Amino acid sequence: MGSHARPNRLHRTGARVATVALFGGAVLPIAAGGLAQADTAPVTHSAGETDRVRTDTPASADRTRSAAETRSGSQDVPDTALANAYLLDARDGSQEREMWAGAEADRSVPMASTTKIMTALVVLRHPEWLDRRITVKQEYRDYVQENGASTADLQTGDTLTARQLLHAMLIPSGGDAAMALADGFGTGDTMDARIADFENRMNAEARQLGMTGTHFDSFDGISHGDNRSTARDLAELGQRAMLQPVFADIVKTKKFETEAPAANGHTRYYTWVTTNDLLSSYDGALGIKTGSGTEAGYSLVFAAKRDNRTLVGAIVGADKEVFADAAKILDWGFAH
Repeated sequence: MGSHARPNRLHRTGARVATVALFGGAVLPIAAGGLAQADTAPVTHSAGETDRVRTDTPASADRTRSAAETRSGSQDVPDTALANAYLLDARDGSQEREMWAGAEADRSVPMASTTKIMTALVVLRHPEWLDRRITVKQEYRDYVQENGASTADLQTGDTLTARQLLHAMLIPSGGDAAMALADGFGTGDTMDARIADFENRMNAEARQLGMTGTHFDSFDGISHGDNRSTARDLAELGQRAMLQPVFADIVKTKKFETEAPAANGHTRYYTWVTTNDLLSSYDGALGIKTGSGTEAGYSLVFAAKRDNRTLVGAIVGADKEVFADAAKILDWGFAH
């Protein structure tokens, strides 16, 4: 479980576009490990056109039916064959109510880049960190190249704030940005020590939140053998993360443009495009985070709001892209 092998795709975790330009007299488009494209280019992490068509919501036979009854064989369930999935009603944000749990909603499996939700939450526990500047190291670029990780195409020597790095990590799923945050906010004399300390904080946060089926050995989802979670844990983590206004604002963003001081004194312009197809295909979608990998499969933590109701769900370790299934689960939830 959790090897460094990669699927035959352009990336591991669903990152789609990271466009960088350096302005100092001339505009220089810089490819993101071969991924940079025009904003109108076809996406590389999308459900097929047939997958984008959501099925009609099944009629509700009994809206008070318990989750236990749902799991025991009721026909009044979302129109999906996924077992490792979970849906909750976030109510007013301070409470949550289980709506539906798949048969394997509590099974721990690799979670790929949905890991980055916890990376972000650890950073956001310290609002004073958001404006701290971190200089991009060559090691961050080497890491994504060596591991085939998704990238925000951060350029060596550029200086970005933690707030910008959160955008770079959560929108195009940049593993380089995740590494910058772990290295920048962990404690220790070496990079390895700082990253290990940051991952320890991730696990401490998981314990505090009662995520009993979760363990982190990675800051971005590239596992070293024991990076795993459950659909229930991830949905509840997503719900808690959405209580953070900075997080909620970032993960609903389809495209983000920013600039940063470059090492040569010029200004670097970055453009990051979301990996989350739900934001453009599902009415009321709010985010949250995609993930994919050869052994991890496809994962998605998702949220949507309609008629003053917010639903949060998770799908983990599916064998196909999961946007269409997430839409079906949300349709069912809003009908109940």
